Amino acid sequence: MEFLDLPQLLSATGTVRLPGSKSISNRVLLLAALAEGETEVRDLLASDDTERMLEALQALGVGVTHLGGEHWKIAGCGGRFPVKAAELFLGNAGTAFRPLTAALALAGGDYVLKGVARMHERPIGDLVDGLRQLGADVTYLGNDGYPPLQLKPATIRPGGVVKVRGDVSSQFLTGLLMALPLTGETVAVEVVGELISKPYIEITLATMARFGVVVERDGWQRFTVRAGSRYQSPGTVYVEGDASSASYFLALGAIGGGPVRVEGVGADSIQGDVKFAEALAQMGAIIETGPNWMAARAPQGGLVAVDLDCNHIPDAAMTLATAALFAKGTTTLRNIASWRVKETDRIAAMATELRKLGAHVEEGADYIRVTPAPLKPAAIDTYDDHRMAMCFSLAAFATPLRINDPKCVGKTFPDYFERFAEVTRAAPVIAIDGPSASGKGTVAARVAAALGFAYLDSGALYRLTALAAQRAGVAWDDEAGVAAIAAGLDVVFTGEDIHLAGVLVGDAIRTEEISAGASKVAALPAVREALLFRQRAFNTAPGLVGDGRDMGSVVFPRAPLKVFLTATAEARAERRYKQLIEKGFSANLPDLLSDLQQRDARDSQRSVAPLRQEADARLLDTSHLTIEQAVKQVLDWFAEASFH
Repeated sequence: MEFLDLPQLLSATGTVRLPGSKSISNRVLLLAALAEGETEVRDLLASDDTERMLEALQALGVGVTHLGGEHWKIAGCGGRFPVKAAELFLGNAGTAFRPLTAALALAGGDYVLKGVARMHERPIGDLVDGLRQLGADVTYLGNDGYPPLQLKPATIRPGGVVKVRGDVSSQFLTGLLMALPLTGETVAVEVVGELISKPYIEITLATMARFGVVVERDGWQRFTVRAGSRYQSPGTVYVEGDASSASYFLALGAIGGGPVRVEGVGADSIQGDVKFAEALAQMGAIIETGPNWMAARAPQGGLVAVDLDCNHIPDAAMTLATAALFAKGTTTLRNIASWRVKETDRIAAMATELRKLGAHVEEGADYIRVTPAPLKPAAIDTYDDHRMAMCFSLAAFATPLRINDPKCVGKTFPDYFERFAEVTRAAPVIAIDGPSASGKGTVAARVAAALGFAYLDSGALYRLTALAAQRAGVAWDDEAGVAAIAAGLDVVFTGEDIHLAGVLVGDAIRTEEISAGASKVAALPAVREALLFRQRAFNTAPGLVGDGRDMGSVVFPRAPLKVFLTATAEARAERRYKQLIEKGFSANLPDLLSDLQQRDARDSQRSVAPLRQEADARLLDTSHLTIEQAVKQVLDWFAEASFH
């Protein structure tokens, strides 16, 4: 599985231009296809969901032309798709699957609609029941109430009233409303129960009006489309920036100092999720808005907990759950039952991953309650859900994180993590690599002390792994066995003391035997993989100095300062000899020199993370330098560098 490791963040500031709204993008694409005339769609979201809609429209015979960038031309078919039989794969795109189901059920063709396994677990029965009330012929090809579906030509009953539940997903009502002009009759839709996610219905009504169909409404309970309603192209449509995506960056500003400004959505937006800014303001954030932009800054006293009904911001409310990690008190988010039928069961998923970090979480059928606690590094599973990945990136302000399957953000925001990196500042790393006995450990420790940074002796982790394997009776060439030990290593660094499973082992890991063992286990790919995140988890505020063989090449490839510290083999052997004698160990200088030369060869020739000087690393030869001179040189380089 792919993953992305995030260091602890120090601050956030800057400006982000948002991608287009997913909800608006797919509504516009479908209505442009159903309209009479050509529509130029500008600033369309480039994402998995819109790709599935564009592919489906092309398969249905709609003229789709890419004009470059985020601009497309759609040749409308006047409500009559040219292709009358097709099988469509719509992935996990609910904003494509639900509206297309309704439109195709009333379009008079023979169609099969399928998706990924999770889409086949997302309910669609209430929409199908509504369509059947109109006379549509819809068959479940799997479990009743769920995709995949087969739609066949049917005689649509003229006029009447369709009843649809409103408490599961607003996409059912959206799909019906967008498809009703295809009947040519006057049809009213009555909502049974409370309508959730009302702002998304506002988006639907506003988009339909843009294409010439005005829906009459009686509050949130009855919606009427009159006979003769037809979609007409407005010529050119600009897609607003995605308000749900804005929530992550506004939260970054509120947590990380700010200001962080998002452009493409603001006070004039038709999207309900812009009200996320109001929720963030209730937590204490300082919010500013303009017609097409919003900005957030952190309050002087920090964020405070809220108890909030989130029916009006169901998607953006997820961001509040991770923002709650940085608020004083317990945050309760209510009326979020729709989370359970999204890309994953978001209430359960959010609770599980928040608990991994150490937060106290209570979940119910339609609520989640989050109480912050000291957080710990964790690998966050994302459940093939773009919003899980983006929400949990915020937790990096408290601790280093691993985000599993980060590419799932492609559903709505393919370059999210690149934009994220542009407006955040991480705890800096000084990566010091070099051969054995070059003095890198001593230099790194003193540089860390001078700067007040944490210190990582990566070599110690491999030595500890070798020692733990030896004590467990696991051979150093048993890759799976050693990797399992590395993954569960119980290590505590306290100043210069190192404890393994509660036992002081500082001297035990420095013997020549364990040194040789460390070199052997470090050459095993599975062992290096097991220790990678453990090493990166040391990258906490205010910064880190790490030494080893692959600090700059593998562990911290984006470190703003990389140093390759070396010395001649003869100088290093002499240093090791003096070090061992001072500690009361017997030593032989020629043997030490031979061992160092063999170890250099092993370390530089191994297939995984070989010892080498990176192209962007500073070379520091300490053969004729004192420790003090070497430390001063690294500190001077650090002072020269830019660490934003």
